[in-house]
Amino acid sequence: MIVPVKGVFEAHLTVANLQRAMQFYGETLGLELATMIEARKVAFYWLGGYGHTMLGIWETGTAPQRMSLHTAFDAALEDVLKAPSLLRAAGITPLDVSGNPVDEPVVLAWMPAVSIYFNDPDGNQLEYIAMLPEPPQPERGIVPWSQWRAS
Repeated sequence: MIVPVKGVFEAHLTVANLQRAMQFYGETLGLELATMIEARKVAFYWLGGYGHTMLGIWETGTAPQRMSLHTAFDAALEDVLKAPSLLRAAGITPLDVSGNPVDEPVVLAWMPAVSIYFNDPDGNQLEYIAMLPEPPQPERGIVPWSQWRAS
């Protein structure tokens, strides 16, 4: 490796309407606005506070060839566990890794990590994820949180 990578500093998503997306990311998800550049139709949000990680949302319009992307947000375990009810209260459907509605997070046993997925208004797939302290158990696949805890 030429330069050691410590983590992801920024990720970018495309949206059809920047103002609608800013309402979702800023007001609904509560992300901190870093800056908005109206001439470029882009807004940047800090994740984890100033200088840590940034999410850029770029308005591209409503072309039928739009791309759906994925971004995972690192979160505390207790927050990921509460996320399904909080998402539902905000009018957002919590999903499993396959896009099916769920009432609890799932565990990606190969890591292992607990996660919950959901979509933004443009269909980009978002995820809250927290690593678990247990050793990886890839043979278990992807299981609901309650099933993971029961064993």
